[in-house]
Amino acid sequence: MTQQPKTSTAPASEPPKKRGVPRRNLLFGGAAASLGALAGAATLLPGGKDQGELPPSSMAIHGSATVPFYGVRQAGISTDAQSHANFVALELNPDLPADRIKALLKLLTDDAARLTQGRGALADTEVELAASPARLTVTFGFGPRLVELVNPAQKPAWLKPLPAFSVDKLRPEFNDGDLLLQICSDDPVSVAHAQRMMLKDARSFASVKWVQQGFRRAHGTENPGTTMRNLFGQVDGTANPQPDTGWHEDVVWGREEIAPWLENGTSLVIRRIEMNLDTWDELDRPGRDASVGRRMDNGAPLTGTNEHDEPDFEALNSSGFPVIEDFAHMRRARPENPVERIFRRGYNYDGQPAAGDISGSGLIFASYQADVQKQFTPIQKRLDELDMLNMWTVPTGSAVFAIPPGCAEGGFIGEQLFT
Repeated sequence: MTQQPKTSTAPASEPPKKRGVPRRNLLFGGAAASLGALAGAATLLPGGKDQGELPPSSMAIHGSATVPFYGVRQAGISTDAQSHANFVALELNPDLPADRIKALLKLLTDDAARLTQGRGALADTEVELAASPARLTVTFGFGPRLVELVNPAQKPAWLKPLPAFSVDKLRPEFNDGDLLLQICSDDPVSVAHAQRMMLKDARSFASVKWVQQGFRRAHGTENPGTTMRNLFGQVDGTANPQPDTGWHEDVVWGREEIAPWLENGTSLVIRRIEMNLDTWDELDRPGRDASVGRRMDNGAPLTGTNEHDEPDFEALNSSGFPVIEDFAHMRRARPENPVERIFRRGYNYDGQPAAGDISGSGLIFASYQADVQKQFTPIQKRLDELDMLNMWTVPTGSAVFAIPPGCAEGGFIGEQLFT
């Protein structure tokens, strides 16, 4: 978890002038960096440090842990992020009437309610695979077409594709969708089984449009509350609003300036972002720090000492230049308008490299906020205009979903659209 950064209610200043930075200024001879990396790696070699392994009898078993399914809000949003996630987008069959969509949602709600509590879905032929949910959650999201088919008057203005950005190279196999299933657990077997059971029940109503699989550190690898790292090695999400705080409540679930589309509902933007680790390898440590505005070792801003120190964007170095440059990712992402905040719950992915590359990695950027247009889009526009990380990242997928409220036992997800 991260602490709440300070916000400013002062009017936004004029955007800084774009200052291009020659790539060669961020690069330096790799020999010195390689020697430092080897020296650090020596402490991780066998015999370099006591690993402190626990005997098998002392290992904690967490497979039986469950997250409640029923409630006024869906689980899997403010829930502490699990280690594994599958994002599954379905495309409804042509001319599917509203009553059939209702039947689909009832069926999938029942599946999710059972599976998340360690019980097999109806007609589950591998019920043993459901017995260890390991904090399994299933979160439903609605695309524009589903809402239009059921209740067009309920469709929020922001429920549509994002504006075109110059950095995008979107691929249709990772875009849009009518119904999203976000399936998360600390155990990948539980994720795979839940996905299969729900797709079996959905196949008469819809087809799979895309599946994106993501991961974080395995459960128990790090202390609870540790900020995740993406595959660039950077801490990712330091400024996230902590669940169970008023700030998180406002950002995700809405307030006067950013009212939710439905009470206890929110929105989800999913961006699939390719990360070019092969060219990222050309950067030395100071160059990597400068591109983000944070130190890679502990995530501290370049003007601070610890990860959660407030950055000083006015600080200058001995040459009179900003310590945190205008092009730094954290400076572009940090809003001056406190309304422009999001809650990120992203996952890494690692796929087959393209020909000639050695990595096929990236980030499934999952952003929750009450209103996409007021909160997410302004941030993305600033990143599109000037963000040094754009040299190593390419968005290849984009989708926007309306997240409905939760439901009580006996109800179903999305029932508000049918009343």
